[in-house]
Amino acid sequence: MKKYHKPIIGITTDYEEENKSYSQYPWFALRENYIKSCEKYGANCIILPISKDSIDLNLLDGLVITGGNFDIHPKFFGQKINNKKVKIKSKRTNYEISLLKKFFKLNKPILGICGGAQLINVFDGGSLIQDINTNINHEQPNPRNETGHDIEIISKTYLNKIYRRKLSGVNSAHHQAVDIIGKNLEINARSSDGIVEAFKHREHFYCLGIQWHPEFLITKLDETIIKDFIKHASHNS
Repeated sequence: MKKYHKPIIGITTDYEEENKSYSQYPWFALRENYIKSCEKYGANCIILPISKDSIDLNLLDGLVITGGNFDIHPKFFGQKINNKKVKIKSKRTNYEISLLKKFFKLNKPILGICGGAQLINVFDGGSLIQDINTNINHEQPNPRNETGHDIEIISKTYLNKIYRRKLSGVNSAHHQAVDIIGKNLEINARSSDGIVEAFKHREHFYCLGIQWHPEFLITKLDETIIKDFIKHASHNS
C-alpha cells in the first residue's frame, strides 16, 4: 500500500528590483496567507523563487501561481503597452511561463490566483484588458481581507459543481483582467460588469484560474476553492 504523505505545493513569489523597502538589493516576496491557507487543508509548501535551475517539479503535487505588483507584457498576447499603469516584470513572467509549460505536462493540479490566472489565460492563447474601466472598482479601497464586490457563478460549470450557490462576495486587487478567454478555458464566474472572475481548463486534469484572492479565506467560496485544490493535489501524494 502506498504510504500517504501531505501533498507538496509549489508557490511562486513576486520579485522586486527597484522597491527598496525591504533591501537595497533585489528580493522575493510572498504573503504568508498563500502558505497558511494551503497548510490549513493539509498541505506542505515549497516557495519557488525565480531561478534558472528550478527544482525537480516531479517533487511537487500541485502548483500555485500567485499574484503580485506587476503586469504581463502585452507582447505575449500580440499587443503593445497602451496604458501608463502597466508595470512589467519580465524576469518573473519569463520564469513563470517556463514553469507553467513544464508543470502543465505533468498533469498535476494548478491554481492561478489574480496575476496567476491572467498568466494561465495568456499561456492558453487569450488576451488581457490592460486597464479595467467599469462601474466596479476592482482595486477595492477597503482592506483585502474584506469583500469588495459580488460575483455570479455560472450554472453547470465546475465552480458551480463544488459550490452550489449562485452568488458570492470576493475581494478584488487588480487593474487588469481576462479580455479574450484562452481557447481551452471555460468561464466559470463573472462580476456584474462582465469581468471574468474564474475559469477552468477543459482538458487539463485540474487547472483553475481565480481572479480574486481566495487565500484570504474570507468566504465559504474561498475555503471551498483552496480545500478542493489541496484535495486534488493529495491524489498525487
